[in-house]
Amino acid sequence: MASGNHAQLRKAHICPVEAGIELLSGRWKARILWKLYNRPMRFGELRRELAGITEKMLAQQLRELERDELVTRTMYPEMPPRVEYSLSEFGRTLGPVLQTLAGWGSDNRERIARIIARDADVGVADSR
Repeated sequence: MASGNHAQLRKAHICPVEAGIELLSGRWKARILWKLYNRPMRFGELRRELAGITEKMLAQQLRELERDELVTRTMYPEMPPRVEYSLSEFGRTLGPVLQTLAGWGSDNRERIARIIARDADVGVADSR
């Protein structure tokens, strides 16, 4: 999300759900945060864990999460340099939200899969 949107968010009086979604919006951010929930990870580990994400997209999403104070980037003075990403103190406050979302997704996995498949079929039909 562009930094201008964050400035608009701070000025606007919006609902708290919208404020939270502003920081978590996009296909990858919640997934990245969920992967970092249990342990710090290196860039390559995250890339392997997130099937389908490009290196460029992962780097962009991590920069945005770091900018939004949800993720911390730690560089260790080793050769070769080692960089780890972890949830910041602020990011860890999302733990209960992530756990609840994961539980809901697990409890409704079959229904969600059916809805996603239906929407994919509709998208294929619409594009003809």
